[in-house]
Amino acid sequence: MNPTIELLKSHRSIRKFTDQPVSRELLEELVSAGQAAATSSHVQAYSIIHVKKPDNREAIAELAGGQRYVATCGAFLVFCADMKRPTEAAERTGARVVRGMTEQLLVASVDTALMAQNMAVAAESEGLGICYIGGIRNNPQQISDLLGLPEHVYPVFGMCLGYPAHDPDVKPRLPVEAILKEDSYQDDSELVAVFDDAMHAYYQSRRGGPKDSNWSQNLTPLFDTKLRPHMRDFLVKRGFEMK
Repeated sequence: MNPTIELLKSHRSIRKFTDQPVSRELLEELVSAGQAAATSSHVQAYSIIHVKKPDNREAIAELAGGQRYVATCGAFLVFCADMKRPTEAAERTGARVVRGMTEQLLVASVDTALMAQNMAVAAESEGLGICYIGGIRNNPQQISDLLGLPEHVYPVFGMCLGYPAHDPDVKPRLPVEAILKEDSYQDDSELVAVFDDAMHAYYQSRRGGPKDSNWSQNLTPLFDTKLRPHMRDFLVKRGFEMK
């Protein structure tokens, strides 16, 4: 493997961090690396809120489901899908801007994710650890209010950044054969069964403590209830009407 592929395949979520801060200079370099990611039509439909105030970090940690590492990591960022900037820019040229289209929501969300993943890889190349915080969407309106997010901007996820204070195992992924399909969609249930066995073995032997589960069992709470049913109404109120 070349060093880039080796780095990508060594990713772990880091949830314990040292007290060493992330310098502003390094943070700006990471953001610049993030901006180099592909972006639909060069729209660059994202903004990042660097949350520095300890009280706000504590509040977000609780709003995101009691994830304490939000408050203790070296730097905490909230990645926002931002259609305010590009639509207003187009409007200033005299364009009759149509807002609230579903495609705008998709473009902004995809742009944000691509940018963030570039940042994550850049951070890991500098010896930092990262952890995405999807729990931001547990209480998106309260977090939007806390961060002063305007209409046409919504918080997609957070990211903890910092120097690792633990060394978790790399979690197995589905086999490539289940993901890479030739010419058409093929059933992969047999491959999933094999992967469940691999995940069960991983959970039994991992350094963080044994767990009697597998991949399919871990999916149950995500799909046997309505996950974050507030999100559609929240997005519509933000101006993402999904027309």
